[in-house]
Amino acid sequence: MFKHKRLIWGLPVFLILMITMMTGCSNPFESENTVEAEAAGKFRITATTGMIADAARQVGGEHVYVTGLMGPGVDPHMYKASQGDIRKLDKADLVLYNGLHLEGSMTNIMEKMSRTRNVIAVTASIPTSELRQSEENSSEYDPHIWFDVSLWMQAVEQIRDALIAADPDHAENYRDNAAAYLDELKQLDKEVQQQIASIPQQSRVLITGHDAFGYYGDAYNIEVRGLQGISTASEYGSRDVSELRDMLVQRRIQAVFVESSVPARSMEAIIAGAAQQGHTVHIGGELYSDALGEQGSDAGDYIGMVRHNTETIVKALR
Repeated sequence: MFKHKRLIWGLPVFLILMITMMTGCSNPFESENTVEAEAAGKFRITATTGMIADAARQVGGEHVYVTGLMGPGVDPHMYKASQGDIRKLDKADLVLYNGLHLEGSMTNIMEKMSRTRNVIAVTASIPTSELRQSEENSSEYDPHIWFDVSLWMQAVEQIRDALIAADPDHAENYRDNAAAYLDELKQLDKEVQQQIASIPQQSRVLITGHDAFGYYGDAYNIEVRGLQGISTASEYGSRDVSELRDMLVQRRIQAVFVESSVPARSMEAIIAGAAQQGHTVHIGGELYSDALGEQGSDAGDYIGMVRHNTETIVKALR
């Protein structure tokens, strides 16, 4: 009887082992071990958003191992840290986050960690006079500074300085890498200005799901309207939909844009409302607002993301 029970209990284990072998499943610790091997001997950085992680890689080069918490399509406003994220933060020599409340509930974690750990907000050195004030709360500022390339250059300088302070042995490399990257960003800034200027003034209206592109509008002379506020945590109502729909109809605007990290249903409601009033509006394309695209795609790094957005906007509005 006892042997029979052992046989029955052993069967599921045998099946699990067979399935693991057949499907190529790896040891649950294998990926963590791989990370440890790749990070060995390098300065470890954990960054919240893809934009910050990309900038850290550009500046740090071969001397750093960068882990990003928020992947493609992730909304940082609504993000909640997992236990895995806490481990990544704990293992880091330097933690980089955006600040200005972009990371929502994670902001408290970052502020507490900064008391005892090397935790830096990349927006910390930008003068408040250069920030957009929130219309919803006068004491807060718009965190989406990466949409003005010149402001993002200041964030890159903050990352460079944080790396030099934390890892002075490689200071010269960090300065050289940052200088080369900043030159690329200067060229990108000019490129975006030229591209947006090619859109006729009356058609230069960018309408998106939430108010993430305000800095882009200010920097490159294009009117921007968002259905939701600066944070996707703010709710929109039927009045917001009606007002934006009426604007589309009255000004004969023909294209709106969806965002990779925001559900498209809000913009679809506006398009349907305009159609009921006899005005046709189409989706001009998908923009990357709060997250980069998939790694290896044309929007998989910061420069590629800015170019993708600009080309998509110009193609739809010109």
